[in-house]
Amino acid sequence: MDLKVGDRIEISGTILTGRDAALPKLVNSIKNGKSDVDGSVIMHTAVSDAGISPTTSNKEEIEESIPYLSKAGVKVHLGKGALSKGTVNTLNKYNSIFAVTPPAAALLTSKVISRKVVAFKEEGMEAIHALEVKELPCIVAVAHSKTIY
Repeated sequence: MDLKVGDRIEISGTILTGRDAALPKLVNSIKNGKSDVDGSVIMHTAVSDAGISPTTSNKEEIEESIPYLSKAGVKVHLGKGALSKGTVNTLNKYNSIFAVTPPAAALLTSKVISRKVVAFKEEGMEAIHALEVKELPCIVAVAHSKTIY
């Protein structure tokens, strides 16, 4: 990807969601050949009737999933917070980026066209959802081993 730290982007199409409870399960599902995330975008969030807003991406369960998901083909991780140098380097290795979104649930939720649970329904709002979004605003926070943090 030719994106640079600080670039402003908008994402339209289907994105996946997940956070502490579901992302480690998704990694295990990929390891067992039951899930394919190649070329996908994953937002570190829960989905509720109140809306969506990114959770902190450097939580252990989330950050530990980023290298494996990038290796499996995830191209964009959406969240908030600084990532470790090791994760920054891994994103570069697998040609993935990390982008942050404005921390405004109302704005982000207004960009969701539809949603459905696609995995781990038992996790409730922390299940993996497929969101159809239009013009979700983001800023590239990590790309090519550089970071805004």
